[in-house]
Amino acid sequence: MAELEISEPYSPLETFSLPEWEPFGLKVELKREDLSHPFISGNKWRKLKYPLIEASKLGKTKLLTFGGPWSNHILATAAAGAKYGFKTTGIIRGEPITNPVLNLAQLFGMKLHFCSREAYKNKEQLASQYLSENDYLIPEGGDCLAGEKGAGEVLQQLPNNIHLCCSVGTGSTFSGLLKAAVNQQRTIHFHGFAVLKGADYLLPRFESANHTDFSFHTDSHFGGYAKTNPELLNFIAQVASQTGVLVDQVYEGKMLLRLHKLITEGYFKPGTHIVILHNGGLSGLLGLSNS
Repeated sequence: MAELEISEPYSPLETFSLPEWEPFGLKVELKREDLSHPFISGNKWRKLKYPLIEASKLGKTKLLTFGGPWSNHILATAAAGAKYGFKTTGIIRGEPITNPVLNLAQLFGMKLHFCSREAYKNKEQLASQYLSENDYLIPEGGDCLAGEKGAGEVLQQLPNNIHLCCSVGTGSTFSGLLKAAVNQQRTIHFHGFAVLKGADYLLPRFESANHTDFSFHTDSHFGGYAKTNPELLNFIAQVASQTGVLVDQVYEGKMLLRLHKLITEGYFKPGTHIVILHNGGLSGLLGLSNS
């Protein structure tokens, strides 16, 4: 069987700035991972690449994965399955509901199974209920070694001697970047911006990558995972109106607002080259109508 071919996504590097940044003498660019695909967007494209290739090699015809009711990963897996010829099943945390994200996942052919939050904690048991010999299991958020490998490939398109900024949820993308920097012997200072409260538990994982040149900002969660406030929503509207770039309120908006505060507080030396990873997640904006 021929190996599944997944082409490199479209992801340009663009100059990016807000008016308040101009006095600080920085070079700032935005890596537009969000443009890779309307639904298999950003780091989701990269984290699904090698699991899909592995599933194809093993002759699997179905994908099984997990996620919350507004999960970018659920939608991306559904779209990727349809694009590359897999049937898909999503185990969704919480009571049965309908929303635009789940409706789109179903439109791509994904079968949804809802489970209680308590049952969701034991994903191994859940998987055993639905996993067949034709299924390939993808962890929630693509959080696996294969997902990390794909996430780290973005460094091949970036220069050395930069400060690279990335939002952090499960930590798999950031971990993949750190590991890739070691393997590629890159000179990059990484900034991870946690979007959930109490993310310090991720530090040992990042330290184990053996790339010590990173900063982990744990004060960028704005109250907790998927929590918002007027300051964050107003900033997202400011970025959209001043740059034409959309960011979501769950991941990229939080990262960008914390970075904005660092820049305007003089955290970076003049002349610093900053690259911001825009890892997609724009389907999260659909949730604002229910906020």
